[in-house]
Amino acid sequence: MVITLTIVALIAITGVLFMALNPQFGDKPDKASQLSFHKSEQFRNGKFANVGDVKIDMSGDKLVAMIKEQFNSHPEATSKQLPDFVPMDSTNLANYKGEMRIFWFGHSTFLIQLDGKTIILDPMFGHSASPVPVFGVKRFNKQLPIDPDQLPKIDAIIISHDHYDHLDYQSIQKLKDKTDAFFTPLGVGAHLQAWGVSQDKITELDWWQQADFKGLTFSSTPAQHFSGRGKWFNDQASTLWCSWVIQSAEKQIYFSGDSGYGEHFKAIAEKFGAFDLALMECGQYNELWKEIHMMPEETIMAAKDINAAMVMPIHWGSFRLAMHEWIDPVVRATKKAEELNIPILTPMIGEGMILNGEQPKTVQWYKKQSNVNVGMSAIR
Repeated sequence: MVITLTIVALIAITGVLFMALNPQFGDKPDKASQLSFHKSEQFRNGKFANVGDVKIDMSGDKLVAMIKEQFNSHPEATSKQLPDFVPMDSTNLANYKGEMRIFWFGHSTFLIQLDGKTIILDPMFGHSASPVPVFGVKRFNKQLPIDPDQLPKIDAIIISHDHYDHLDYQSIQKLKDKTDAFFTPLGVGAHLQAWGVSQDKITELDWWQQADFKGLTFSSTPAQHFSGRGKWFNDQASTLWCSWVIQSAEKQIYFSGDSGYGEHFKAIAEKFGAFDLALMECGQYNELWKEIHMMPEETIMAAKDINAAMVMPIHWGSFRLAMHEWIDPVVRATKKAEELNIPILTPMIGEGMILNGEQPKTVQWYKKQSNVNVGMSAIR
């Protein structure tokens, strides 16, 4: 009995120390920040909340079904063949001064070059979307189109929320000293400061607030999601989540972050007008949690709601975070885009797309890397 209790105590102590000392968990906003959050319409009863208090239903039979879903298997949930990618050239990135172009790293990470500025969205270059890489979900590809250490000077990093698949400790460590500024929703700056980012580099915004930066404008806009990195299991919704509008004198881009489908997309269009491109969440979905992640068809409906000239489905192609076939998000989204006559972009990871007013030509490269018959209706 003494031996058993000793082992249990050692395991408990190890767990507490891991939670306390692992930097991946970040930090919570300080008391002064928490007091300032009361000015936000999204902050209620000590937590941030969605419009209409929409949240995922975690009760009764649905909770049981969600737990069971995590143990289900899908033969094609993980790519059997490593997804194709296009290598990126560090010298070309550093010297580029041309028209707006955009590179996808898989999932929701992007590098955008606009008006001579280099911007990164949701930097997640790590190999595991978990604070415990040994047990966490692994990236399909171990190799990235470019090593983060080889990236050029970065003018701004924009973060949509603090989940591990969007905000990664090791990635910030690689980028923080070459980055001029960070833009986040309320509270997320606490993680960055805990990781050594100077406070004067961080700008936190509430929904509908905007910041001017080197001739560009970044606007924090609503999303229907949640937040939390799991430390002590009580930090959910202690920081805000958002989508982003990125504007130059000539271009307007929408980045959805993570979001369920809702009326906020139409509200964003009413305020900002038409968009040249929507980078729209489309993956890691399930009917059980559709309140906070869109189904693929809703992705295209949302692109229509915000009046996007083109849509690119994101949040897929790198991690298995839900039990659907790994290319299913983009296949279903492509089919819906054809129905609604919305141009859709499906670039390879690392492939640069120039946005000069014409639709970039992309191919459905993922078809040859899946054994699933996606059907001719989904092929263009």
